[in-house]
Parts: sequence; structure tokens; C-alpha cells
Amino acid sequence: MVAIGLLDRLLLAGSPTVYGALFLPVCALTALWVREADIVTAPISVPIAFAAGIVPIAGGEGGLGSQVMAVVTALAVHAGWLYGGTLVAGVISCVRKVRAMARRRRPADRRRPGPPIGRR
Repeated sequence: MVAIGLLDRLLLAGSPTVYGALFLPVCALTALWVREADIVTAPISVPIAFAAGIVPIAGGEGGLGSQVMAVVTALAVHAGWLYGGTLVAGVISCVRKVRAMARRRRPADRRRPGPPIGRR
């Protein structure tokens, strides 16, 4: 997201709409590419990536205080993109987790012998 933010600043003068629109597929890809053992981290890492990537396009002129206020303002104004991306990553992660749990349960069900068919 930092690279996307830098490219957005260089090519499009820091358009927050383009940055937000590119954030959504990055969230989906993050949730799809993360290892099965780390599925829970996808919805946690995408807001951090959004905040890190918005620094180049936030605007702040001058000192550190101005830059921090610009980032906080950009996060507040563009929270819809942030919530949407987190929702996308969360839904994909939940579906992947449920499918992984079902895969783990299935072989255990096959090993247990059931009652003989036709007998009571």
C-alpha cells in the first residue's frame, strides 16, 4: 500500500479515490494469499497497511505535527474505504477459516465406524 500511495502521489497527484479503489483488491488478495495458519491476521493487517500507505497522499506541509494531523484527517475522511477493505478481508478470511475447519473435520468423520446398516 505504501508503493500504491507513492505511485498515486506521483502519477495522479494523490487522489484518495484511486487509492481507496486500489485498496479493496489489495485487501481481497491479502486475505486470499495469507497462509492458512495466519488467516486471522488478514483483517488486522489491512487497516495498518491503509494507514501506512495514506501517508504519501495525506498532504501535510511543514513539520511532523502537520504531517500527523494530515494523516489523521485523511484516515477520518476516507474511513469508508478502510471499513470496506477490512470487511472484504474479514469475509474472505471467515469463509476460508470455515472451509479449513470443515476439511479437517471430514477425514475424522470417515474413520469412525457407524452402526451396521440394516441392524438396530
